[in-house]
Amino acid sequence: KQEDILKTLLSDMKRSHPTLEKVLIDERDQFLAETIRTAPGETIVAVVGAGHAPGIKRYMANNTPINLAELSQIPKAGNFGKVMKWLIPVAIVVLFAAGFFMKGKGVGTDMIWLWIAANGIFAGLGALMALAHPYTIITSILAAPLTSLNPMIAAGWVSGLVEAISRKPKVKDLESIPDDILSIRGFWRNNVTRILLVVVFTNLGSSIGTMTAIPLMLKVMH
Repeated sequence: KQEDILKTLLSDMKRSHPTLEKVLIDERDQFLAETIRTAPGETIVAVVGAGHAPGIKRYMANNTPINLAELSQIPKAGNFGKVMKWLIPVAIVVLFAAGFFMKGKGVGTDMIWLWIAANGIFAGLGALMALAHPYTIITSILAAPLTSLNPMIAAGWVSGLVEAISRKPKVKDLESIPDDILSIRGFWRNNVTRILLVVVFTNLGSSIGTMTAIPLMLKVMH
């Protein structure tokens, strides 16, 4: 709440994370400033966060109209990401098919087992590192080989859902989040933040499993 500290934090964000600063601070400042400026009535009282106050004052002093419709539009996603998320699973399926047709049933079957083992083991280890419930660990092992081939769903989402059902967060978990996130042990102890850890570590393990399985499958084909 101290102005000098606030200015330092905002300037650090602008320097280190310009895109983040643009979306979270600058565009919101513009939106708030224009909303306040065009609000009906003779006397307007606006309650805003301290981080937005300097920017709002700057834009209101400028008196240049701001296009709120343009600020409210969600930028269209590029085609590269859409193509890549399908390209990798398709390439892996093609690799399976190549193993069966070029090297025979035995090699193709070995490739499938390598895929299942690598994805399942590393995803399970990820869930284990998050100290997940045993049901969650088993689910991670079973789900990862399938979700790695489906860009619409991630292994961590499945394991996170199972963790939330197996260890339902209580009101005390929500109330203790501000204190628990201040320590590493607290992250693992709190049932809410542990769900996030399960999602992250399971996804990370599944990704490592995919990167491990591909070269092993290629090696089997040679």
